[in-house]
Amino acid sequence: MSVEDLKNKVLEAQKNSDIASLYVLEQEAHDTFDEDTMPGFYANILDLALEKLTDTLEAHRVMDIGEVQDFATLRALYEYAMEYYHSGNISDASALFEVLSGLTKDEQFSSALKFHWIASLENINLDDFMNKIADMDATQNAGTFYISAFTKEAQDLLKKSK
Repeated sequence: MSVEDLKNKVLEAQKNSDIASLYVLEQEAHDTFDEDTMPGFYANILDLALEKLTDTLEAHRVMDIGEVQDFATLRALYEYAMEYYHSGNISDASALFEVLSGLTKDEQFSSALKFHWIASLENINLDDFMNKIADMDATQNAGTFYISAFTKEAQDLLKKSK
């Protein structure tokens, strides 16, 4: 695919607020665009996700993780929260985890995000979260876009927080 064709597909997806299509184009974007262009690509995904979050909250509805656009939106917002967590901005990450934990009726997603939220409230840094709270092997096997499996220490943290 030429650079111009890819740009046109990206612009079309943006125009249609189609986050899922942008994720489908992600690998092609990595292969085609230079590294200075990629942050803009991801910024577009995030802008659309934040817009959809606002619309969802204003409509007093929950997202359906089984619906493609909601799934892509949740993924983008989760990645955004994890970026905050990674950069050490734990309070902002915590606020996003709290919102995300209540944004869908999917019990597995909500439960997993509650562990993220509690860990960040306890000021547990990302490295400790990944090494002590998250079960990365089980998460990998589950194939989720978010950390979905946790250690016994996570259960202890949950009990302690109540």
